[in-house]
Amino acid sequence: MGAPPVAAPVRTIPGRSLLAYASGSLGMGIWVTVPGLLLLVYLTDVLGVTPWLAGLVVLVPKILDVVLHPWVGQVSDAQLARYGHRRRLLWVGTALALGMVLLFWGPATLTGDAAAIWVTGAFVLANLAFAAFQVPYLSTPSDLAIGYGERTRLMTYRMVVLTVGILVSGLLAPMISHGADGTRASYLLMALVLAVVMLLAMLGGIRGVRLVTRDAPGVPEELVAGGPGASAVAATPHDARPLRARMAEALRDRHFRPLVLAYLGMSTTSHLVLAGVPYFAKYELDRAGLATVLVAAFVAPALFATPLWMLASRRFGKQRCLLWAQGTFVVGSLVLALGAGAGVPVLVAAVAVLGTCFAAMQLFPFSMVPDVVRHHGDEGAAKAGTYTGVWTATEATGAALGPYLYASCLAIGGFVATTAGEAVIQPGAALVWVRIGMGVVPAVVMVAVWLVQRTYRLDEVARAAE
Repeated sequence: MGAPPVAAPVRTIPGRSLLAYASGSLGMGIWVTVPGLLLLVYLTDVLGVTPWLAGLVVLVPKILDVVLHPWVGQVSDAQLARYGHRRRLLWVGTALALGMVLLFWGPATLTGDAAAIWVTGAFVLANLAFAAFQVPYLSTPSDLAIGYGERTRLMTYRMVVLTVGILVSGLLAPMISHGADGTRASYLLMALVLAVVMLLAMLGGIRGVRLVTRDAPGVPEELVAGGPGASAVAATPHDARPLRARMAEALRDRHFRPLVLAYLGMSTTSHLVLAGVPYFAKYELDRAGLATVLVAAFVAPALFATPLWMLASRRFGKQRCLLWAQGTFVVGSLVLALGAGAGVPVLVAAVAVLGTCFAAMQLFPFSMVPDVVRHHGDEGAAKAGTYTGVWTATEATGAALGPYLYASCLAIGGFVATTAGEAVIQPGAALVWVRIGMGVVPAVVMVAVWLVQRTYRLDEVARAAE
């Protein structure tokens, strides 16, 4: 499909431009982390929503993203063809800061089913804003005339900053909201603080998109000015086919399809672990405050592991490193299945292993998608928004399936929902499923991911074209 790939220029994008671009990931990291970490426990332990319904509240808005994100990608491609850039959608996406506040704010009288309806509506609106920012933001690497290694370098900057966002919000959010022991007021304060940080980060990311587009080797200055037809990508006729046809074409791509399926499982497992942390800390380890320690152990390793994974990929390739990370993740998950009997130090170490693997599972898939897109030449680059839309829809689906799977485990065990300040004794079966959901289920899913990932075949070709 399209023009054959050509060798990319050997020049590199200046680090200051990459850092500016990566700053947008600070805000994305906050949004990915906070609902994934706290929304389920906020529903079951503060608003009194039953686990089955709470799982649906998290799942349904994200399932809508299956259509929403590719549609945003189509709009993004159309804007690239018309204006030479995708930044208009990025400005719309800054409304995500307001969505964060609405998600954790509601009338004080709402509990149970009524509270679930409010949170669902707020989540849908917030996800719309997130798609408007995330899709064009992550399409940018595919727009740039850079090669296999430089895409990994760009994504390394992004991953490090994303990790900072996940780490900061993962520590601050439970501290401010008090997690499973929080109140409506503490959760609202948490949302307000992090919404301000998120807004500033997204504004920085918009500036960064302009800078990397300007500095990327082979991209004419006219593209930065926003003139139509400014580059080979912008000059390619816009694909006006229906959204379904564009999505189907992307999913038929023999290189893209295994990436999407594998990343669905990777996103599901990582978000399942995040959703389970507050329950695991409070009900398995009997110390709700350990949630902060576990989040730090999961996220912090990525700060040093990401550059090391980048170096490893230069020698062994992205595919081989990713398979190593997925296999190791299975082992770490099974250690968590041992529960409190293994001892807190061992469990924290196991979570740190998962975090090291998580770094690889963020860095490599996100740098492999531009490899696939650019493999199809300029015609592929002109459809980068559609590919990215399908990809981020997959990520969003995994972000919903993870908490939903964990909520299902709680429901199977008969977990009892409560409102803020209410204390109950959970049944023994619920405590068993708290542990199963945190350890056994992620391991099973990741085994399936590893099998799918093995079918990806483009990595050696992309490396050879460097």
